[in-house]
Amino acid sequence: MGENRKIILPRLVTSNLLHDQQLHGHGSVSEVSSIVDENLGKRPLNVHKATFVYRVFASTWNVGGIAPSDDLDLEDWLDTRANTCDIYVLGFQEIVPLNARNVLGPTKSCISAKWNSLIGEALNKKERKEGAKLNQESSNSSAFEGSIQGEGFRCIRSKQMVGLFTSVWVRSNLRPFIHHLDVSCIGSGIMGCLGNKGSVSIRFVLHETSFCFVCCHLASGGKEGDVLLRNLDVADILARTWFPGRATQELPEKILDHDQVVLLGDLNYRISLEGAETRSLVKAKNWAILLENDQLLSEFSRGRHFEGWQEGLITFSPTYKYHPNSDQYYWCFDGARGEKKRAPAWCDRILWRGKGLKQVQYETCNYRLSDHRPVRAIFHAECDVSEEVQK
Repeated sequence: MGENRKIILPRLVTSNLLHDQQLHGHGSVSEVSSIVDENLGKRPLNVHKATFVYRVFASTWNVGGIAPSDDLDLEDWLDTRANTCDIYVLGFQEIVPLNARNVLGPTKSCISAKWNSLIGEALNKKERKEGAKLNQESSNSSAFEGSIQGEGFRCIRSKQMVGLFTSVWVRSNLRPFIHHLDVSCIGSGIMGCLGNKGSVSIRFVLHETSFCFVCCHLASGGKEGDVLLRNLDVADILARTWFPGRATQELPEKILDHDQVVLLGDLNYRISLEGAETRSLVKAKNWAILLENDQLLSEFSRGRHFEGWQEGLITFSPTYKYHPNSDQYYWCFDGARGEKKRAPAWCDRILWRGKGLKQVQYETCNYRLSDHRPVRAIFHAECDVSEEVQK
């Protein structure tokens, strides 16, 4: 018998996105390599590589220490009527007032539990209605439970640190493919370590792709030099955040080691213009000149602290500082003075980095609970899956 020869058949790449019922992904790109050993006459071994594309909803909201009412409807914020997203990552700041009692005392977990309850109610409202209808028609309680478990959303991890709160929700039938869930909290506030400022990060691996979501609240202030404090906060969070590895599997331990990263929060970067000029430009809706003087975009251009990061095009109004329960900025009201006369700014931002992550939507949402507007983004996230199939 002659020398063993292997014939590698050309890869078949399908460009159309295939809907996968089991994984509930919104598409996949498949590659198949067939290796045939002619001399041994073995059945071909197919190495199947698939890339599933999921829709990820990420949002940040500084709620100004205001507890939500029992009837607060979050459907518009989460855009649940569209029912197009597979993963929701929600980052809050100031879910409790940042006073000494809350910063130094025990965590008020009842507030984060209330937010999670409202989120779950909004995400699963449609499924619960359909399940209740199915239950009524079939008189079978298991049908109702099955509808929630199959198509509904479940919280896979949430974490509160003083006023910071991060909550991650996924479709129930996606949960079996998520592993290595971990949390890391970094306090960078008072004395450089307390949790009135800092970050709460949640990471996981979906199929073979690692994700890290970082919810931040950076140093505040509009004085000269405050931007340097925010830069130091970012550097501190990136340096100190650490996730445990595993002896049996190589896992990323630092934020930037993950395949896909989203950083969101009240980053507190301001506009480097005099307050009166900023207010005049906001009144004229001259976003172009304001953005030319946006501190975060200036840091992007310098490339020192945000190398490799991206942000979508900002087309919405500055997200801070509004009068609560109003569409007007604080400075528009008679008698506004001091801090309340603070010039508007795009304090609330969403940044991302990583191969296979693409932002397709970036906007604000008109919820008037606090002096900040929530900002939300939708991403297409590619996840790799490999398997060997013996035909």
